Parts: sequence; structure tokens; C-alpha cells
Amino acid sequence: MKTLYILTALGVIAMLAEMFRFKKFLLPIVLIGLLGAIASSVKDWNTNIHYYNYMMTFDNFAILFTIVLCATAFLWFMMSQNFLDSDPIAIGSSKTDHYALVLFALCGGMIMVSYSNMVMLFLGIEILSIPMYVLAGSRKDSLSSNEASLKYFLMGAFATGFLLFGIALIYGATGTFDLKTLSYFISSSATVPTWKVSGAEPLLYAGILMMLIGLCFKISAVPFHFWAPDVYTGAPTPVTAFMATIVKTAAFAAFLRLFFTCFSGMGSVWMNTIWVLAALTILLGNITAVYQTSVKRMLAYSSISHAGYMLLAILAMNDHSLGSVLFYAAAYSVATIGAFTVLSIIENHQATRNQQPATVTFETLSGLAKQNKFLSFAMTISMLSLAGIPPLAGFFGKYYIFTSALQSGYVWLVLIAVLGSLIGVYYYFRIIIKMYSPSLTDLQAQPTAVEEKGELLSFAEVGWDLRIVLILTILLALLLGIFPDFIIRLI
Repeated sequence: MKTLYILTALGVIAMLAEMFRFKKFLLPIVLIGLLGAIASSVKDWNTNIHYYNYMMTFDNFAILFTIVLCATAFLWFMMSQNFLDSDPIAIGSSKTDHYALVLFALCGGMIMVSYSNMVMLFLGIEILSIPMYVLAGSRKDSLSSNEASLKYFLMGAFATGFLLFGIALIYGATGTFDLKTLSYFISSSATVPTWKVSGAEPLLYAGILMMLIGLCFKISAVPFHFWAPDVYTGAPTPVTAFMATIVKTAAFAAFLRLFFTCFSGMGSVWMNTIWVLAALTILLGNITAVYQTSVKRMLAYSSISHAGYMLLAILAMNDHSLGSVLFYAAAYSVATIGAFTVLSIIENHQATRNQQPATVTFETLSGLAKQNKFLSFAMTISMLSLAGIPPLAGFFGKYYIFTSALQSGYVWLVLIAVLGSLIGVYYYFRIIIKMYSPSLTDLQAQPTAVEEKGELLSFAEVGWDLRIVLILTILLALLLGIFPDFIIRLI
């Protein structure tokens, strides 16, 4: 619980920074605060303490996901300095506003991983979502950013309506919001469940399916994914990185806690539905990503496909599900932060040169290895990890997910997931090949133009903070791949 207090205090400090004129110290304060939040979480290990009349539970599950969220946020703050400090396209935006919104969104994510009452689940989702609606539209003179914010708000409100209605139906059938009590009522081991005696069985089934729909909107699972590509593309790149990592990790932790704790005894109601959703999400996400020309939009569809992989662990519902989702979320977040850091650097260079927002396409990356070997290497590591190539973290993330599903007998779904992974290898390697291929200017043999392009993206122009982020993502992708059991055995 101290971790939540620390994050909340950081958000309040960010709001006061402009009033008391210590904005230039805000980044160090936030980074130190996040490290303190991680240390506080580690200190709470094995305590399993309940707060607010059992509405929040800080068990090892919540602690581990909180550490992943805070560590990802640490990397995110370092890679987002251009956006947080002086985004040239965000008119009228304040540095302190950005910091406060992100920190309060992180508080919402922490509530989502530690709730033990469905009221807290709803509050956590709203605390996380409302700042994201604002951040998605922070580029006020960009039509695509405004469109992203509006779509995200409308679809988010629509999903919240489903979720809230589902919670109301479940409460009507069982008379409780508490997860532990709800699990007792639903469990087949209960002697005479109230919901069976009162004839509220259809009400409970409808509530579970409506909550499933609401959470599938949040994780952008097919067919509730329509908002994700446009929102990811239109939002500023650092905001997209936040949505693809922290928001998705928190949503899956909430999804897993709810279905693993409460609804496992009624698998016949929702397991077939999740089977179909996972298969469609994997196939549609990967196949659609193949046809994209924008790297950012391709990563959006890639994010959808990764949601499908993580659904396999929720469907498996065995002893390995929790650990596999945790490891996969950590590996995916590290690789995604690395990829979006490189995209942000390229976009900033193009925006500085053209004085307008730039879209990074596959052709934009042509010859990147000749201009900046460090950036191309970092992007290569991220793409290989996302593709699931050993010995990087992404490979073992998929290995644990697929193993968990196989142990529960979902052979055909694993085969579909393997097929989706093979399709993913194609478009991830397409980026790598483009980076190490000669650019159009090189093929036309115009050395002066090549020199200009090389100077535009030289190593010296990459800030020290961005270099640290890329080095950390490379090391983490390698270390998590070499020592995967270190995380798996914790939960």
C-alpha cells in the first residue's frame, strides 16, 4: 500500500512543481520515487496484507505486477523527455500536466493489479483510462491526435458500460462485490449456492460475459480491437508506448485476477468464448500487420496479436498461468519500450528537419544501420524479442505461454498461436532487413545526400537518457532470456 501512497504523492508533487518552480528537478524526483516504489513493493513481499475492508489485497501477485509496472514506467519516463518537456506539437500543454497525468494513470494501473473487490476494479480502470484520454489528444493541432482521443474516449466509455453492467448483474445474482465471497458462491464445492436457489443463474452468466466483453475492449482483443490501430497511430509515440505496455499489462493482470480467482469454477460459460477470441486475435492481428506500411501502425496490430497470446494463459487456468503472463508482460514491455524509443528518435529528427509531424514507414528505416549502428542494433534486439527468437526474453515468454496451454489440452489453439508467430516473424524481420539494406539514396549513388542523411541521425544527436534506455532494454531482453526462471519461480 505504501507503493500506492508514493505514486499518488509523486502525482501531487508534479502538479505543485510549476507553482513552486522546481520543474527542472521533476524528472529526478519521479525516477527516485519510482525506485522507492519498487523498493517498497519488495519490502512487502509475502505479507499478503488487506486494506480498506478487504477491497485491496497486496499479495505476491500484486507486488510482482506492481514492480513490472513501476520498472516499465521508469524506462518510459527516461525515453519520453522530448514529449514531457517540450513537445513541439503540443500547444498549451504543460510539463507538469504530462507528469501528473502519467503518474495518476500509473496509480490506476496499480489498483487494477491489487483489487479484491469489483468496485475497486472499476475505479482502477477509470483512474487509468481518464488520463489516457487526455494524453492521446495532447497534440491539439493534430487532427489524428484529436481523432485518437475521441475514439479512445468513446470506445473506452462503451467498454466501461459493459463492464459496469456486468458487475451490476453479478451483484444482483450473488449479493456481493468481494472476490473471495464471489468465488465461494460460484464454486461448485459450495453446498447450496444462493444464485442457484434463487434462479439467478442466467443473470450470473450474462454478468460474466458482459465483464468479459468489457475487459476484452481494454486489452484490444478481436473483435473489440477496432479502436486500437487508429488510437495507437494518432496518439504521440510516447503515449502509444505507455498504452502498449503499462495499460496492457495492468489490464491483463486485472483480467487474470478476476477469472482465476472468481470465475474458474464456471469455465463452461466463458472458456469456449475466450478460445475463439484468442484464435481470432492472434490470426487477425498478425495477418493485418503484414499489410501495414507505417511502422507504428504495424506495432499496433502486433500489440493486438500479443494480447491473443496472453489470452492462452488465462484460458489454461493452471499453476503456470500466473507466472507465464507475468514473464510475458515483462518481456513484451521491455521490447516494446525499446522499439518505440527508436521510433521516437527517428520521428523527432524528421519533425525537426521538416517542421511537421513525421510518419515512420518501412522505407524510412532503409539504411538506418549505415547512419546509426547503435539504433539499428537496439531495434533489431527489440524486433527479435517480439518475434520470439531465442535466446531473447520474447522466446521464453511464448514458450511458457504455449507450454501452459498445452498442459491444459489446448493443442489446436497452440498450433494456431505458432502459425501466428511464424507470420509475425515475417513483418518483424522485414524491419530488420530494411535497416540493413541500402537506402534509395545509396542505390542512386549520391554521396552528398547520404552524408546529409548520416549527419541527421548521428550517434551524438541521441540524448544520453535515450542511450541509457536503449542499453537497459537490450540488457534486460538478454538477461530475461538467459535467466527466465528468475521471474517464473517468484509466483
